[in-house]
Amino acid sequence: MTGAARDARARARASVRPDGGLPATRRPWPDVRPLDPVHSLKTKLALLVAASVTVASLLVWAGLRLDALRIGPRYTLPLAIVVTLVFTQLLARGMTSPLREMTAAARAMATGDYSRRVRSTSSDEVGELADAFNRMAQDLEAVDRERRELVANVSHELRTPVSALHAVMENLVDGVTEPDRETLGTALAQTERLGRLVEQLLDLSRLDAGAVSLDREELALEPFLEQAARAMSMTGRDVRYAVAVDPPGLSVEVDSARLHQVVANLLDNASRHSPPGGTVRVSAHAAGPVVRISVQDEGPGIADADRERVFERFQRGSARTDGGTGLGLAIARWAVQLHGGTIRVGPTPPGGGCRIDVHLPREAPAAR
Repeated sequence: MTGAARDARARARASVRPDGGLPATRRPWPDVRPLDPVHSLKTKLALLVAASVTVASLLVWAGLRLDALRIGPRYTLPLAIVVTLVFTQLLARGMTSPLREMTAAARAMATGDYSRRVRSTSSDEVGELADAFNRMAQDLEAVDRERRELVANVSHELRTPVSALHAVMENLVDGVTEPDRETLGTALAQTERLGRLVEQLLDLSRLDAGAVSLDREELALEPFLEQAARAMSMTGRDVRYAVAVDPPGLSVEVDSARLHQVVANLLDNASRHSPPGGTVRVSAHAAGPVVRISVQDEGPGIADADRERVFERFQRGSARTDGGTGLGLAIARWAVQLHGGTIRVGPTPPGGGCRIDVHLPREAPAAR
């Protein structure tokens, strides 16, 4: 066989249909599966042999004995062989269809397509193999999806501190701000946050397993929120930040790094949606054993139909046009739930905009 012929055959074998069948240029045999109720492959093979022998014997007997069909031994045996081969091919094709579909699906997986599945209608060894193959394909698809989400999460989370640090350095180089203690402290805080985020975002791979631990500490909310707002103001957006804490000495027992993820994401979203010259209000109030942290902007708000959906990964509000990945609120919900709290879209403020409320227990729940 020449090289061109081999390439043509390889292309023909690779061009399978989405259902795992033969190429569209070939006329496939009917996919008949009358032996699916049989639970053993060995029994199927025995039945296939018995049925083939029976068909061949009946044809030979009919050709030699029946007056209406008497065609003589010269043609009876070849005819019986041809008919038996066709009959056997029909039954064998149904038995081996899952194997061909698995071959086609494996080729698709090699190119990154993990959505293919094998149609399994039998309960024998081939059917069990097809079920195992489908479970493997589903697991591989989930792993590939989580890997892509992890890359997107890392990119999204690193963008805010990098932008803030870049703004600080640019202002210092251009002489817009002086290298005083407060400015350098903000730059140092963003650098430290970058190091923390590299480690923290890798915990997303263990999110579903619930294996992420919290390093809780007593955290004073007023200086914490002021520092978060001050860091966000270094991004250069034309937005003012107002912080209010009631009572002034309010504190909560949380993992400060995880809570910073929440507040930074909410402030980033609020500043993006606020109009130029707008105000983002950050508040914290005590409500018995719970602390409510709210971030309110003056933007277009969130439609009622999107209030639950915006907390899902890669989901964005219908009014969003900034090209974001839609991961910020999903990460915020994950961090809040780790603390045993809740996050939701609050009632629309009287002047419009959006308010996100975070409810956290003031004290860590007792260990069981």
